[in-house]
Amino acid sequence: MFTGATGCGKTFLGCAIGHYFCQQGIPARYYRIKGLQEQLRQVHGEGSYPRFLAQLNKTPILILDDWGMEMLTSQQRSDLLDIIDARHEQGSMIIMSQLPVAKWHELIGEATYADAIMDRLIHRSQRFELQGESMRKLEMNLTETS
Repeated sequence: MFTGATGCGKTFLGCAIGHYFCQQGIPARYYRIKGLQEQLRQVHGEGSYPRFLAQLNKTPILILDDWGMEMLTSQQRSDLLDIIDARHEQGSMIIMSQLPVAKWHELIGEATYADAIMDRLIHRSQRFELQGESMRKLEMNLTETS
C-alpha cells in the first residue's frame, strides 16, 4: 500500500513494481479504481461478472490506483469484497491512495463490509507512507529556463 499526497510518486512506484514483475514473466493488471468500477458495472450488465472475476483473480499482481477518491456504493463494496476475498493469500495487490489507511474504513462505508475488506487488506500488507513535494512540481522546476 502506497499512501501520500498528490504527485509524491505512488503511481510511479506501484507501476514500476508491476513492470518489474512483468519483466520476470509474472502477469500484472493495472486499474484506476474508477475504471475497474466501470468495467465491473458493465460485466454485471452483460452477465459475465463471474468470468471477469475469475480472470481478474488469476492475475498474480493486481494494481489498484486512486483508491479512495469517492465513497463506495453498496454494489462497489460487494464487488470489492469479492475481489479481495478471492485474492486473499492467493495473489498480490498493490494499492495507491491519497487517503491515509486510517480513513479507508469510513470511505468503504457499511461497517460489516468495511471490517471484512480492511481485515483482508491490512494484516499481511506492507505500508509505505510517501512524503515530499509533488514530483510534477519538482519536474517543472527542473525543466524551467530562466
